[in-house]
Amino acid sequence: MNSILKIFSVLVAVLLLYLYPIASAFHQQDDISELVVLKATTTFVDAVRDKGYVTPTMYNDFMKTIAATGNMFDVQMEHGSKKYVPVHDDPTRPETFRGRYEVHYDKFYNAQILPVLFPNSAVSKDDPMRRYKMRVGDTFAVTVKNTNRTPGTIVFDFLNQAISPNEKIFIPYGGVVRNEVD
Repeated sequence: MNSILKIFSVLVAVLLLYLYPIASAFHQQDDISELVVLKATTTFVDAVRDKGYVTPTMYNDFMKTIAATGNMFDVQMEHGSKKYVPVHDDPTRPETFRGRYEVHYDKFYNAQILPVLFPNSAVSKDDPMRRYKMRVGDTFAVTVKNTNRTPGTIVFDFLNQAISPNEKIFIPYGGVVRNEVD
């Protein structure tokens, strides 16, 4: 009985002296990574909203900043555009206008945005053709989530004998475009 208590005491001492500080340090590292990604995301989105466009340099700088955390991320961009379309009885005849408009919402995602930023041509990265442009009143949002298991998640799962979701860092941020470039 006495030897069992000694073994238990040694296990508790090892847990408190080594594993808890390691788990705490990894958890703090995850928190710092989340703050870095939050700041980078808000800076990127606010710059896009203020300028009215995205350039390859803006996007690459954003991706480099979040990659510096040592995590892998899924970055999803969304551009929303609202259009007012006149309602006609017969669209081929302008005189059939009913005197009202319908609102149409168009959404554009990475599949439409990235080919503008990174075309399959030899156009320089500073060329205005490689700007993804938006209009005042459009919306622009970015959602960033990690795709890897962070060190903090791995240690937490080890200590708790559980399996946590991979998404420790999840940052959605966006707003209305405030300026536009011709």
